[in-house]
Amino acid sequence: MGDPLFWHRLQFGFTATYHYLFPQLTMGLALVIVIFKALGLRTSEARYSDAARFWIRIFGINFAVGVVTGIPLEFQFGTNWARFSHLSGGIIGQTLGMEGMFAFFLESSFLGLLIWGEKKLSPKGHFGAAVALWLGSWLSGYFIIATNAFMQHPTGFAVAADGTLQLTSFWAFLLNPWALGQYAHNMIAAVVTGSFVVAAVGAYWTLKGIHPVQANLNLRTGTILGLVFSVLVAFPTGDLQGKLVAKHQPITLAAMEGRFESGPRAALTLIGQPDVTLHKIENPIKVPAVLSFIAFGTFSSNVRGLLEFPQDQWPQNIELLYYGFHIMAGLGTLMIGLMALAVFLLWRGKLATTRPLLWVVMLAVPFPYIATTAGWVVTEFGRQPWLIYGVLRTTQGSSPLVHAGHTAFTTLGFAGIFVVLSMLWLFLIGRELAHGPESPAH
Repeated sequence: MGDPLFWHRLQFGFTATYHYLFPQLTMGLALVIVIFKALGLRTSEARYSDAARFWIRIFGINFAVGVVTGIPLEFQFGTNWARFSHLSGGIIGQTLGMEGMFAFFLESSFLGLLIWGEKKLSPKGHFGAAVALWLGSWLSGYFIIATNAFMQHPTGFAVAADGTLQLTSFWAFLLNPWALGQYAHNMIAAVVTGSFVVAAVGAYWTLKGIHPVQANLNLRTGTILGLVFSVLVAFPTGDLQGKLVAKHQPITLAAMEGRFESGPRAALTLIGQPDVTLHKIENPIKVPAVLSFIAFGTFSSNVRGLLEFPQDQWPQNIELLYYGFHIMAGLGTLMIGLMALAVFLLWRGKLATTRPLLWVVMLAVPFPYIATTAGWVVTEFGRQPWLIYGVLRTTQGSSPLVHAGHTAFTTLGFAGIFVVLSMLWLFLIGRELAHGPESPAH
């Protein structure tokens, strides 16, 4: 427990995981708000404007907490990961700076217009502010994803004489194929989170018998969007991401599936427990040849196993990587099934009266949060032992002068702050739910 690197990794992982609970909702809600504003502009019906106004308030609360929880991550690049920042700052500083200067200010500025400018802007102007908010939040997401993608699959760089990494092609770096695939998968997943939250609020109001117009609107919108984007997060975006991993990180793919032996017609493991010591999966349930098809497009393709690679290049926690991937994939399948059933009953006109399913829709709101967290666990643990894949090992990137005690102390401090923020967030969200969605005219 006295290993500084352990505490550096724990602190960054802890703060990043907590922070991302909020941006994933705001990025998802940004699109939902645009949809509601567009429908309100087209139909002039107050229910759409009321819905947009309510979710703008929820967006604002999550945006504020997301900003506060994201600040420690920025500082950790310098305090905990100084050698990494020194070596790669000339590259990743480009996108991190753009995220702060362009996307963040664009997002925050137009959020202010949406919250306080409705009476001063025309309906088209207010809709334009919603579109700008959506573009700003999604642009912010791309710059962060591009930074992470460089760590996963570095492109557009060269090693200078002093050992630092220098940018040779800005566009090769910014349009990294890994970034494009990862971004599509991540943003679709964010819309799934937003859709599940919207559907859950609609189900809650329906079960309580309050705000019937808004309850029906949110339930209908959330379930339809939830089904569409739950499918899209699996295919094509999830499929594309899987193929990128198979091509550029074959060791990660092997660890995700607990695959130790190489060979063609590789089976997809549905259930099983990896035994790293004995190099096998215990109690497996497998589907023959499916992994070969998913990874390379043919059932006869060879999928390399962990034993084909030096053990010092294996991910350092294969069990967590394996279970993280299967939790993500399993929950993704459950979410598709749940929303398909909800939309079917919606089409039959029975969803609002099927109380057991309304309870499930309401209580399923943690599913996308758990799935996205598991997905990021797979992404970050899969890259290990590399901080920049194939270029810089994690052991070479931390700060040599920041000791374990310092990092443990600040981690406990962050945990305390996050508890207070969580209580404040719950209070504010609870107050908005109690206030309801109707405009003052109602």
